Amino acid sequence: MEHRYLGRSGLKISEIAYGNWLTHGSQVEQDAAVACVHAALDAGITTFDTADVYANGAAETVLGEALDGQRRESLEILTKVYWPTGPKGPNDVGLSRKHIRESIDASLRRLRTDYVDLYQAHRFDTETPLEETMQAFADVVRQGKALYIGVSEWTADQIRAGHALATELGVQLISSQPQYSMLWRVIEDEVVPASRELGLSQIVWSPIAQGVLTGKYKPGQELPAGSRATDEKGGAQMIGRFMNDDVLGAVQGLEPVAQELGLSMAQLAVAWVLQNDNVAAAIIGASRPEQVAENVKASGVTIPAEALARIDEALGDVVVRDPAKTAENAPARRPV
Repeated sequence: MEHRYLGRSGLKISEIAYGNWLTHGSQVEQDAAVACVHAALDAGITTFDTADVYANGAAETVLGEALDGQRRESLEILTKVYWPTGPKGPNDVGLSRKHIRESIDASLRRLRTDYVDLYQAHRFDTETPLEETMQAFADVVRQGKALYIGVSEWTADQIRAGHALATELGVQLISSQPQYSMLWRVIEDEVVPASRELGLSQIVWSPIAQGVLTGKYKPGQELPAGSRATDEKGGAQMIGRFMNDDVLGAVQGLEPVAQELGLSMAQLAVAWVLQNDNVAAAIIGASRPEQVAENVKASGVTIPAEALARIDEALGDVVVRDPAKTAENAPARRPV
């Protein structure tokens, strides 16, 4: 497993991170979840990403239990705050000082740790002054409850404004966590250039496009039983944007490229996002330990320029590139 610096900081994270969105505390039983975490550790993954909203706190709890007994200094634990949690009252959401202060303490209890390495704003809060949010994050850092701060699915302008305030407050905003894959490239024109300029790295989620880039979904065929596309707890909704015959047919055209490189389709997808030098890590999830063992083989892979060109040719115009999608997919108001 190779490691990369996170932004313009001295912190290194494993270039493949393990994430437990939609799995721990929800889709996957606890024993299987713990087995997946241990498989990640065995594969050399040191970076684990979660959020307080995942299964309403249960995902953090499962991760904390799975990592119990590990040397804390050898791990990078990342979590996030914004979405409604707990009983979902009027202050159980957003990036107010109150919610951030209460959420970091609750996350630390569930994760069984004194601090997280990276605390991330899970979305931009349009209803809280950015100054209040950044001051609250700065307090979390000064209290030693987080070492660094990051954001998730913020636009380039939002990142610039947040970075300016963080700099004034003397804390390091070092990361952005967006969706990024061969099929979803909306960060390339604005978010990535701004991040390079300001010293942020990307920690990308859904590098396999919710499983679509594995090639297991075939145009015109029934959905595989037990797959993400059949999950009624949230998975089917998230994958829906890719579930049309044009996209699924184009993805089948990637199989020859993967075969020639000696990679599975999933490994090719993970390796592809890691070719971007602004990407510090690709987050993978798993419902079975063997999925972890397979996907980590993407670490250290270099895809030749000729193969990258063939990927672009195969996918053609099914790739989503519009940078406005970042703002469109963020809530205009708090969810509650």
